[in-house]
Amino acid sequence: MPRAGLDRAAVVAAAAVLADEVGLANVTMGSVAERVGVRAPSLYKHVGGQADITRRVATLALTELGDALRDALQGRAGREALAAAARTIRAYVVEHPGRYAATTVPPDDPAAGARVFDSLAAALAGYRLEPGGAVHRMRLLRTLFHGFALLEVAGGFQLDNDVDESFEWIIGFVDRGLRT
Repeated sequence: MPRAGLDRAAVVAAAAVLADEVGLANVTMGSVAERVGVRAPSLYKHVGGQADITRRVATLALTELGDALRDALQGRAGREALAAAARTIRAYVVEHPGRYAATTVPPDDPAAGARVFDSLAAALAGYRLEPGGAVHRMRLLRTLFHGFALLEVAGGFQLDNDVDESFEWIIGFVDRGLRT
């Protein structure tokens, strides 16, 4: 009999919080089971194993990020939308580094990734861009903002220059590039 109140969503939520605390690589079936107060075999009533947990955490993270992007982009266009998207991604990665790390694997629900893609497309809608190439532009934005935020979380920026200033410079650089 499953523990009262324990369901798939609770297991995934616990795994996501744990990932943020100790890093996704350190989330195991055993550590999640301990977090929710059951033995590891009991988790199989709710998830299919370690890979399933990771895919479900990816879905959770992409859903949360997609919602945050949607909200941040409301009423914005052009550089303002680009900056809002960039800052939202960065803030999410800094706040949720473990669950964001899961987004490099395919989620269990592809619609979650589509929400992020759609939001990035909306951020670019204010630019007069040639038809086609949308996937390339999305990959550019994700690579820049994803990479920057991951390096920041890992402590990878050791130079004396202000990290926030560098981030704003990148947003301006991308904006200028999209306008040409």
